[in-house]
Amino acid sequence: MAGGDTKKTIVPCGRTDAQTREGAALAGQGEDRETWGKKVDFLLSVIGFAVDLANVWRFPYLCYKNGGGAFLLPYCVMLVLGGIPLFFMELALGQYNRKGAITCWGRLVPLFKGVGFQVVCIAFYVDFFYNVILAWSLRFFFASFTTELPWTNCKNDWNTPNCSEIGIKEHVVSYTNSTYNDTSLTSDPLLDMTPALDNTTTTTPAEEYWTRVVLQLQESSGIADLGIIKWDLALCLLAVYLICYFSLWKGISTSGKVVWFTAVFPYVVLFILLIRGVTLPGAAEGIMYYLKPEFSKIWVAEVWVDAATQIFFSLGPGFGVLLAFASYNKFHNNVYKDAMATSLINCCTSFISGFVIFSVLGYMSHKSGKPINEVVDEGPGLVFVVYPEAIATMPGSTFWAIIFFMMLLTLGLDSSFGGSEAVITALSDEFPVIGRNRKGFVAILFTVDFFVGLTCCTQGGFYVFTVLDRYAAGYSILFAVFCEAIAVSWIYGIDRLRDDIREMIGFAPGAYWRTCLKFFAPTFIGIIIVYGLITYKPLSASDPAAYPWWTDLIGWVMAGSSMLMIPFVAIYKIVKVPGPASLSQRLRILTTPWRDQQVSVGNGVRTETNQIILNSDTPAPDPV
Repeated sequence: MAGGDTKKTIVPCGRTDAQTREGAALAGQGEDRETWGKKVDFLLSVIGFAVDLANVWRFPYLCYKNGGGAFLLPYCVMLVLGGIPLFFMELALGQYNRKGAITCWGRLVPLFKGVGFQVVCIAFYVDFFYNVILAWSLRFFFASFTTELPWTNCKNDWNTPNCSEIGIKEHVVSYTNSTYNDTSLTSDPLLDMTPALDNTTTTTPAEEYWTRVVLQLQESSGIADLGIIKWDLALCLLAVYLICYFSLWKGISTSGKVVWFTAVFPYVVLFILLIRGVTLPGAAEGIMYYLKPEFSKIWVAEVWVDAATQIFFSLGPGFGVLLAFASYNKFHNNVYKDAMATSLINCCTSFISGFVIFSVLGYMSHKSGKPINEVVDEGPGLVFVVYPEAIATMPGSTFWAIIFFMMLLTLGLDSSFGGSEAVITALSDEFPVIGRNRKGFVAILFTVDFFVGLTCCTQGGFYVFTVLDRYAAGYSILFAVFCEAIAVSWIYGIDRLRDDIREMIGFAPGAYWRTCLKFFAPTFIGIIIVYGLITYKPLSASDPAAYPWWTDLIGWVMAGSSMLMIPFVAIYKIVKVPGPASLSQRLRILTTPWRDQQVSVGNGVRTETNQIILNSDTPAPDPV
């Protein structure tokens, strides 16, 4: 163990030496559990998960939209008060308990074990559609292997009479985007934008390639009219799942090696694109537009909510991924240093991506003669329309297209690995038979994901994708993390968490960390939830033809199915407490950490919290 042979055992406040040793063993130190081959494998895995497509197509747009350089103030405040403390908390809990989300929460606060089941459901739902983004990237990647990119001109048989190679973007694709314009919530604010074809205005080759060739939206009138499966996308999706399978089938011994490429390659490409971007004509104007501060906007509530939402979904607490990755660390690993380093790298990557994106947008503005605010876009409109269009005008366009779409693919793969590993680790720890048959379980999991994902590979698949993205992990993930913050800070106890961290790394978090986790983090999440509910607009209201009323119903059923895990599991556990007990006694037992129950029962110590268990002659359970 890193430092395990030289550190003295530090006895936390209020615990005896015996309790510390026994409690630490029960927490997982003594278990025979696989660990990362190298420390850097863990760091790259966490960085790869946190740094995803949103860093490239979401943060730069938010910065431009919310006051340029002035947006960095609310962004950094939200990072310091909410983002990093939650990020650190999950890594610390995972490393201390050395279990996935379900078992970890069952041991921390048994009453809240449903949080673990909820985050597993969310990660499972996100896998239904997230890899479809990678299939799109792979489709563009293969299409780039040509002497002339297919979206370069209007001479193709799929172009319409409205196609024009003059100009950049003249509102051909109208994006219905309640997530961004109305500050509603989605799973990982990425997309939630549905292209609506408009045949009365001029279109560009890149826009028509995206909507008419890749998506084929002209063949569908909405989610009720999916059309046929596009087998080019289906095969790309199959290839993505095969990559994921052979990266995860043996556990972290394989995924820890794959991330050496998938986590590092995007930085190489970003650096190359940055050098190329800043040398383009008009790049300086684009960068100035990105950074020009408008300090008046920092007094607008929406700007702070945008900053909080971006921080939260970018760092990714609540998906069970950080718990899973950290559970494979050695017990005395300096998780504090890891949390600080990886969270700051993630945020710096977002900032640098802005220079890459806006240097190219400045070039597009210079080339077309249009102001930048008519060129700027976000989400898929940026990476599958605007940026490819810019690449098509550059010398050596094939090379730039290949490395750009390869970068998108590797950015997404790391996040996909993380979400899948969260499901696999949580279920393997809770149900050991799954862990003993990991290869078969992963094959079944990805087969189910693939067949559900095929609905997004139809001609109307983008509509299905939008519903999944909107409801799979928006309010539900925020609700889960809100419950996590309350359970850890107010039930498990912030002082107990401090002692646990001291056991691992030799020193305890200061008053800043405890204050943030106890007060600021729950407030941070609560504000996002409330503001999102206030500004919520159903998909059916934005485009009733494409999204009938029942699409929102299906979406809320999906979101509710994960959120209800918390009360349902809590009720089940209250009923299943062994022996006769009042409701208050049952709640007291279920809010006592499993480790304390085991230590007390094992030592024959009769306390108010375990009296019922002792009377029933039943060992303290690790309840389901």
